[in-house]
Amino acid sequence: MISCDLLYEKMKRIHPGIEELEPYEFRYCLDAWLPLEEAGTVLLPTEEVERLVNSPEFYTGIQLKPRVGDRIVLDKAIVRLTEMLLVGLAVGAYPEEWVAAHFYLDIRGFYFLHRTAYFTDRVIAHLGGRPFKRFEPKQKQLERFHEIGYKAFKEANAEVDRAFIEAVLSLIDTKGTPILVAIAGPTAAGKTEIVARLRGEMERSGRQVTSIEMDNFLTDREQREEKGIYSLGREAIHLALFLRCLEEIRQGRRIATPRYDFYDATSSHDLDGRLKPGRRPISIEPADVVFIEGNQPFLLEEVAPLIGLRVVYLTDDSIRMRRKWRRDIDYRKKYEPTYFRNRFFREQFLMARRCYVPQMEVCDIAVDTSGGALWATPEIAGILARSQQGE
Repeated sequence: MISCDLLYEKMKRIHPGIEELEPYEFRYCLDAWLPLEEAGTVLLPTEEVERLVNSPEFYTGIQLKPRVGDRIVLDKAIVRLTEMLLVGLAVGAYPEEWVAAHFYLDIRGFYFLHRTAYFTDRVIAHLGGRPFKRFEPKQKQLERFHEIGYKAFKEANAEVDRAFIEAVLSLIDTKGTPILVAIAGPTAAGKTEIVARLRGEMERSGRQVTSIEMDNFLTDREQREEKGIYSLGREAIHLALFLRCLEEIRQGRRIATPRYDFYDATSSHDLDGRLKPGRRPISIEPADVVFIEGNQPFLLEEVAPLIGLRVVYLTDDSIRMRRKWRRDIDYRKKYEPTYFRNRFFREQFLMARRCYVPQMEVCDIAVDTSGGALWATPEIAGILARSQQGE
């Protein structure tokens, strides 16, 4: 029989939020998983566990809505991983340091997720080998929280956000306008909020600001599904129209973009780029600064050279998950909780590999709010350093 008290002490060292639980509350969490009996749980060697959780196939196999009766349950692979880690910790087969290095606990959902590596060797080399600026990583103050509201999140990010905003304003002064600015980032990283703050700063300084939403360039969902297209790649959008619109607005000309109807999942334009009868495009006036809105604004190689400033704005998965618990579950009531747990587990690894890491390899700036770091390519770092010297 495994000692619940021993596991409780080990888990407190892995996740500070466990200290907020009384031992009997910790037992409530465990009772949903296993009777704490070693028999029946096969423990894989640590090397095999690492290979498993670094395999895309592991995540593509996760079901979002598996059911037992009329109830959505956690996918079996997620259950097995969490059971292995809990039992492995309890019996001493898995060192605490190894578990903490490769996994994090969602204390509210009480299951383990794999830590996503965004700063790969290739990304770090592209960004000059080290951060342009470092700050105290104040998100560490949020480690004990079971869910995180925006006020606490914003306060923790204050220094790095201020430096980022100042860097963007300085770069726009140097590069000149009109300029296209694209900020990519995972869900709940804080991307929407930082863009709103940037827009406010620019408008207060007298600059005209507008935006182009990439989602409006989607083709009809039926056409995408017929081709087996489920991501925002070149075959999913009106690419020729998108490129033409970017070129024209860069030259200070008014543009007319497609309008995507999210209710019936259809585009205002046909596959040849012609406006459909009875549909209206979106008219966008030229501006000094044009934000490209979307999760992967410069993932396509044809698009990246047209964007004057490419940014990836990151927050660690564990922080983002707790923001989503507060925002999407408590406030918006957006997801059924277990569906949300399955979806978050599945999507973070896949989206990092397919979307965010490739954009980090071509970005100008990467903001790591959790690590308290502002990264920049050597060229951009040089421009910013010269700008600061001239102040």
